[in-house]
Amino acid sequence: METNLRPLTLGEILDRTAQLYRSNFWLFAGIFSVYSGVALGLNLGLIGLGEVLKAMHKAQQWRSLVWIFTGIEMLVLFLLVGAAVAAISRAVAWLHLDESATIRGAYRSILPQLKRYLWLMTITAFFVWTPMAILYAAYFAVMAVNVKGFGTPAGIASTQAAASDPHRLMIVGLASGAFFLLLFPVGMYTVFMSLRYALALPACVVENVKAWPAIRRSIELSKGSRGRIFVLWLLIAAIKIGLVLFTQLFILVAAVKRHGDLGPGLTAVSQVIAFFTNTFLGPIYATGITLFYYDQRVRKEGYDIEWMMQAAGMTAPVQPAAEPAPSPDVPSGTPPEPQYPGSGHE
Repeated sequence: METNLRPLTLGEILDRTAQLYRSNFWLFAGIFSVYSGVALGLNLGLIGLGEVLKAMHKAQQWRSLVWIFTGIEMLVLFLLVGAAVAAISRAVAWLHLDESATIRGAYRSILPQLKRYLWLMTITAFFVWTPMAILYAAYFAVMAVNVKGFGTPAGIASTQAAASDPHRLMIVGLASGAFFLLLFPVGMYTVFMSLRYALALPACVVENVKAWPAIRRSIELSKGSRGRIFVLWLLIAAIKIGLVLFTQLFILVAAVKRHGDLGPGLTAVSQVIAFFTNTFLGPIYATGITLFYYDQRVRKEGYDIEWMMQAAGMTAPVQPAAEPAPSPDVPSGTPPEPQYPGSGHE
């Protein structure tokens, strides 16, 4: 148990991530398959609904329903991905300390505090992605006003028509120049803020603190390790891009040949493949980031010594706020985490 709690190099964290993932593959895949399965069902339902409405010659109703259905789907998937990532963080915390973990136990342990985790994800997403969203929204708004059908195949002809209007051409050129000029600093801000908040969810799950204290914990704990976390992101992104290209290359080729019109059959096949890639790759990030969280606590707070003392009964840790009775599936041997100043306010 104690051997897992020591300062780890980047290579050791990546190796530990791979080892945990391999030895507990079905546990992690099972946890994340809840999110991936619901996403697959919703997307297949949308494809089927579209075919029914097209057969009934109700294309206009189809376009309206797409927007409504997409909004509902995004809300449902946001709830599910929050639960899945939190459950994986909980499971990794148990496994890293040599506790047993189950799919049911992981979900049952986080469901009472799911609202807190979702609120935390909402706060961090707002601070991280708002500048990027504003930049894209402003650019697309300018282009939509000056280029009819912008972003669609019909927009190509409209763009050529706009080129004959010097006033519109100047606006489009200035907007495009400003967009690409601002994209780099806004992107740097997004990466920096994402790294600052990277450890917030593991802190919220493991320490049982609320959203704002978890964010403050992440800002402090991530100092000195943000570059290593960024390397983890790059590796996961490379693996995901490679796997997606390998599994869906024939879909991409078909989309090019058919000018983007895949048809319901190939679209459904693409969604089924996405289910497997999401299920297999989704847990990797949560696993690695939870290990970084523990590594930073060991480095900055001597958590390895604290844990050994608690496990030996040599300290009396502060009990957290009242918790629901643990499920039989939830390991009960983990000592309660100490509370930190300021954790009593959202």
